[in-house]
Formats: sequence, structure tokens, C-alpha cells
Amino acid sequence: MTVSEAPTAGRVMQSWSADRRVYIRDHIRLALFGAAATTAILYLLGNPSAWVGIPASLLAIGIRGWYVASEELAIRWDLTDLAVAGSHGRQVPLGDIAKVRRLGSAVQIITHAGDKLLMKYLADPDATRTAIARTAGVSAE
Repeated sequence: MTVSEAPTAGRVMQSWSADRRVYIRDHIRLALFGAAATTAILYLLGNPSAWVGIPASLLAIGIRGWYVASEELAIRWDLTDLAVAGSHGRQVPLGDIAKVRRLGSAVQIITHAGDKLLMKYLADPDATRTAIARTAGVSAE
């Protein structure tokens, strides 16, 4: 079995939601990186208005962050005695989990079939990764 849209069964042992501070922090970092990268690329290409990369990146990432915030921050993840399930309907049975790893403020769950599930903007991704790995009986990377 792989990542599915089936309803979750089992007893909820732990729950996690996206953290607003982490969401904002990650978007600020992305905007700053985008501003630096865009400006550098425009400069290297000889564009006399390379400075435009700074406000353009800040504005683009800021608008995107504002636009999707309500959706991203509403997702809740439950660890049950049978699966890891999201409030958006996706779930992974514990027996199908092959790896659990941290990616910045996110936790990635990889199944034996190669499917991937990303739990984003977590306040404590290390604790989340450890709890899922321990419950699924796999190593935390």
C-alpha cells in the first residue's frame, strides 16, 4: 500500500500543525535568497537594472506567502497507531514507511514504494521525525 486518500483509522497518539512563525521565517529566508540570486544573475548577464531583482523577489515571495498561508497553516498531521494522516486526506500506513528524514523545517516520509509525503513548517521537526520513525519502527535520518 502507498500514500492514499482513505479515511484514517486508529487511535491518535500525537498531532502536529504548521507553525506560523516558522512559515514566516522560511518565507523571509526564501525571499532574501531569491533577491540575492536574482540580482546576481541579472548583474552577471549585464543587465543595467540588476537591482530590480531585490524588490521583485521580495514582492513575489511575499505575495505567494500571503496567498497560500491560510491553506498551508490549516493542515494538521496525526500520528495514529496505524498511520500518519493529514487533515487534507492523505495518509501513509506505518508499515509502508521506509524512511523518515528532516528537510529544514519539514519532515519527509518515504514509503517502500518510493512515494513521498512532506510535513511542512513544523516547530520541532526533529521531535516529529523521531516520533514517527520510532512508531513506524524505522530509522530517523
